[in-house]
Amino acid sequence: MRLGKLSAMMAAGLMLAAAPACVGAADEKGTSTTQAVKTEVTDSWITAKTKIALFADSRVSGTHVNVQTQTGVVTLRGKVDTSDAKAAAGEIAQGVDGVKSVRNELQVVAPSAQKAVEAKDDDITKQVKKRLASDSRLKSVDVRTDNGVVTLQGKVTSITESARASQIAREIPGVRSVKNDLTFG
Repeated sequence: MRLGKLSAMMAAGLMLAAAPACVGAADEKGTSTTQAVKTEVTDSWITAKTKIALFADSRVSGTHVNVQTQTGVVTLRGKVDTSDAKAAAGEIAQGVDGVKSVRNELQVVAPSAQKAVEAKDDDITKQVKKRLASDSRLKSVDVRTDNGVVTLQGKVTSITESARASQIAREIPGVRSVKNDLTFG
């Protein structure tokens, strides 16, 4: 039994001794695996790092900020108490490694009005989703509402469907405007 444990420990030691050679190995461009891992920044990494930075900064209430990243472009949505908090959130996001640009779509809403606005936004989102679901070509459209501004995201097959989705959203009572981020093709 002791010999078995010793053999296993020796095998593990040999694997660990060989590991640095594998990790530091260079590819055909001369870039080591370690360097490649350190320099590759994914959208999910940027999103996570931005959320952490927002939570850590006292100028912004990170719990009301939604962060999305696509090809290095960070989009901030949600509600903040002041225009200073909105500006601070944009600065914080821009300071994260790998961020190419920031789309700051945060809404400034006084704390006393946030619950009423959120409730109304939820109702608008539900109504828009319900209307879009009645059209089989628009079922997969993602809907978000911030302070009466409806944002449509996802993919549709034509520009006509994209326009139809905007029209449907505009018809819902309480919608102040529609931001159509749908792609088609």
